[in-house]
Amino acid sequence: MSMLDKLKSLLKGHEEQAGKGVDKAGDYVDEKTQGKYSGQVDKAQDRLKGEFGGGDKGQQ
Repeated sequence: MSMLDKLKSLLKGHEEQAGKGVDKAGDYVDEKTQGKYSGQVDKAQDRLKGEFGGGDKGQQ
């Protein structure tokens, strides 16, 4: 079992918390780099939310 599969199984049922963690980590990186890599950080956040859940599904 790969590390990604293990993370997915651990986060199953906790997609909202995973999404919040991804957002918080991205905000931290943006803060430390003074927004220099904000485009790349946003892409990474979107990809991680897609992998682990926690996207904006149904939120409007």
